[in-house]
Amino acid sequence: MFKHATVFIVSSILAFGTGAANAQTVGDWVLGNYQGAGYWFPGVIAKTSGDKITIQYDDGETETVYQSAVRPYDWKVGSKVECNYKGAGDWYSGKISSLSGEKIGIAYDDGDKETTKTGRCRSR
Repeated sequence: MFKHATVFIVSSILAFGTGAANAQTVGDWVLGNYQGAGYWFPGVIAKTSGDKITIQYDDGETETVYQSAVRPYDWKVGSKVECNYKGAGDWYSGKISSLSGEKIGIAYDDGDKETTKTGRCRSR
């Protein structure tokens, strides 16, 4: 059992290194370049079809994109992100201070702190 898991992990790491999401499957958490705007938003793969992936974003939006517009979810404590502070509509830069599923702690560059949901954050 462990041998197969190791092969899957190694092959996934190799695929992720290319920036493409070739090894992604339904249910995997990914970052999608929503509407090609250059920002990466977290979501879950809802469907795959050939070279296209349908993403159910954490903020509730859905989009079908080519695999090249998807990358592995790589957010971790210390990652730089921009978040919609208190849902007010403006995006502010900060670093992830805690992360547990969709619950994310942000230490903003201006000194403010917030615990919010991943659906209110993005990265470049």
